[in-house]
Amino acid sequence: MREAKVEPDVISCNAGISACEKGEQWQRALTLLSEMREAKVEPDAVSCNAGISACEKGEQWQRALALLSEMREVQLEPSSASTLGSARAGRASSGSGPWRCCASCGRRSCSLA
Repeated sequence: MREAKVEPDVISCNAGISACEKGEQWQRALTLLSEMREAKVEPDAVSCNAGISACEKGEQWQRALALLSEMREVQLEPSSASTLGSARAGRASSGSGPWRCCASCGRRSCSLA
């Protein structure tokens, strides 16, 4: 954005992250999230939800779970789609063993039925 001499704001950044998510470009979506912080533009729930979705589409389960955790730390409300996607991520990344991560409650060994 800066190359085009456009000052980033949360709306333009969210549009970019959402476009990356739809284009299945999870790396670029995460780069945009990082660039937002560097530009002192605070990501909101839309930013993080789009990032989580991009990670899910790219099968980057650990990254999706990390974003969900970050959202909770800064008290942003994840969308139901993000929570469901992260629950699927927990299943995929941890298998069916006793150390499955439960995205909905943040504990290990939860049932994700």
